[in-house]
Amino acid sequence: VGTPREIYERPSERFVANFIGESNFLDATLSGDVATLEAGGRFQVLAPPGVEDGRVSVLVRPEHVAIETGPARKDELMGTIKDVVYSGDATAAHLVLRSGEPFKVKITNAPYEIDLPGHGDDVALRIAPGAITVLKD
Repeated sequence: VGTPREIYERPSERFVANFIGESNFLDATLSGDVATLEAGGRFQVLAPPGVEDGRVSVLVRPEHVAIETGPARKDELMGTIKDVVYSGDATAAHLVLRSGEPFKVKITNAPYEIDLPGHGDDVALRIAPGAITVLKD
């Protein structure tokens, strides 16, 4: 229950998140306001009421992630690009994380050409602050 924006940006359950929009679901360990992703990376999060420390599932929307090349930083989410699909207003990059999990990034196209890495390139994934949602289930 909530506004369309609230339901999309902060769903409380995986069912709702999967039903509304595209989603990346990852396993993590929650400790206070820090989620350590099993796929790599530690991120500040806001857990909903009733979620206790321990194993959790988190949601990352594809449009809340940026792709960067260059040397890896400690404790960051890394992946390998498997496919890049241009679709007019956006470009979708399909990746495989180091953990073997699939992951999707969606980049809004500007009126000029976007220079994205290609198939087989290893990249770092930067997630916007506050863009990881801890789910209740």
